[in-house]
Amino acid sequence: MTPGRPPTAEALVDLAREVQAACLDRGLTLATAESCTGGLVSHILTEVPGSSAYFVGGIVSYSDRAKCALLGVPQTTLDRYGAVSAQAARAMAVGARSRLEADLAVAVTGIAGPSGGSLDKPVGLTFIALAAPRGGRLERHVWSGGRAADKRSSAQAALRLVLAWLIATATTSP
Repeated sequence: MTPGRPPTAEALVDLAREVQAACLDRGLTLATAESCTGGLVSHILTEVPGSSAYFVGGIVSYSDRAKCALLGVPQTTLDRYGAVSAQAARAMAVGARSRLEADLAVAVTGIAGPSGGSLDKPVGLTFIALAAPRGGRLERHVWSGGRAADKRSSAQAALRLVLAWLIATATTSP
């Protein structure tokens, strides 16, 4: 289980401010692809005035059909690995980056609960992927705070992943 308390709304907006500043400093745009968070990451990003200067938009693809149609996730990926998988998260991020013509895209897919989990994929399992120039990053989390808390924790992890990439690559060109 990933430890920690879920973040407050204020903490999430503070993190979004950091993401915004880093994106603007680098001249990079950002898009989102969300499933289990239902648009929460996009909502948090747009809570910060001036977000339109770098945030191009987000796609909420809750169903497998939407993941395929809107993000170009291959049906074979979903059939083989499932919608809650590292492979699906990566494909969602790549699809959002391409379809929304953004420099970066972050994707979140998981099992928010309270049902829907299994032994292999428990409730709270979440994959977060970043698609960026020359590659990306992926994280796996298992939250245990309940549906609302897990969504906030996932949103925080997604924003932290973007910020970590921006900081790590600040001295190199995208």
